[in-house]
Amino acid sequence: MRLHERARHAADHIAQQLHAPPSTGVPNPSLTGDGAAGVALLHIERALADGGWAPADRWLNAAVSNGLSINTGGGLYHGVTTIAFALHPSSALPGYATARATCDSAVQTITRRKLHRARHRISSGQRPDVGEYDLISGLTGLGAHLRRHDPTGDLVEDVLTYLVRLTRPVNGLPGWWTEAPPGRAESHPPGGHANHGIAHGITGVLALLSLALRDGLTVPGQREAIETICAWLDTWQQNHHGHPWWPETVSLDDIRRGRPAQHRPPRPSWCYGTPGISRAMQLAALATGDPARATLAESAVIGCLTDPRQTGLIIDRGLCHGAAGLHMTVASIAADTSTPLLDTANLLLRQRVHPAEPTGFLTGSAGHALALHAFAARKPPATTWDTAMLLR
Repeated sequence: MRLHERARHAADHIAQQLHAPPSTGVPNPSLTGDGAAGVALLHIERALADGGWAPADRWLNAAVSNGLSINTGGGLYHGVTTIAFALHPSSALPGYATARATCDSAVQTITRRKLHRARHRISSGQRPDVGEYDLISGLTGLGAHLRRHDPTGDLVEDVLTYLVRLTRPVNGLPGWWTEAPPGRAESHPPGGHANHGIAHGITGVLALLSLALRDGLTVPGQREAIETICAWLDTWQQNHHGHPWWPETVSLDDIRRGRPAQHRPPRPSWCYGTPGISRAMQLAALATGDPARATLAESAVIGCLTDPRQTGLIIDRGLCHGAAGLHMTVASIAADTSTPLLDTANLLLRQRVHPAEPTGFLTGSAGHALALHAFAARKPPATTWDTAMLLR
């Protein structure tokens, strides 16, 4: 059986397992964990191909069955914005026009509130929390949704203006430097850190600013902000067997030493690893017309794909830090270059389900099925769900 057919069968099998929400408990609406909105996205993607909307309808209803509040879960991956993101491609699904309008209004309110708090924080001279600006919970994620859903609106420009402001240095450190501990670290580095991951760090900001610039969505200082982030990444670029990579975070101790405490490339994941950072760097290169930086980004992803030690660190199926995320990221990079990249389909297909695997989008079986579906279809997702990962 050919790889594309195997992928189609595997995606069908997962979708059948997730044909209806569980009969007990109320699913949360998130795009993480067991979030119902993530499973709804899988069924919406499939419905756009075959017209079968009933499973999507069931999961969307489950996602909102416990109600939604604009006071909690204000990021792209939680709460009202998650539902707005899932509903965006479902215009063919009857009965959701009012829900879409309600969610859109709520997202605008959430975004304005977050912008107001961020501006107040900047004016007070305080450092940001990662959740203020990151993709998962912050304004980068809200900007990613607005770019997809309302690219001509004023709010997307307001978000871009904020992100440009975020890149201005404060007291000798980047404006995105945070004193909060890294989410993946057991210890709290004295003096804070700079996060490089596309999910929680500055490369998510880089990707959104670059995608918007390619779209023609521009605000004053945007190109300079892109160049500022790239210059920071250049400073912390490391080398492994002739290919670049970047540490997940940088601390004050790292700055004093002039080198990161992390000695080898991390797991080649979308969320924190070389592939996600490489895609953001490639997008910056394409947006600013920098072929040397594009070559650098491609070399980085080639380096991790050709290193068995690195690919051997991929041990789950999900989008965040598993085979599905690696595959979708590499596919996005490959679509924007003529440089041959190693095929990741076998890695995508051979990952076995973990007994504790959740059902949802970012870390669960629905996300794996979405990647399988995209590979089997041989084209980018019809719902553009991969914009939630800032891949395009």
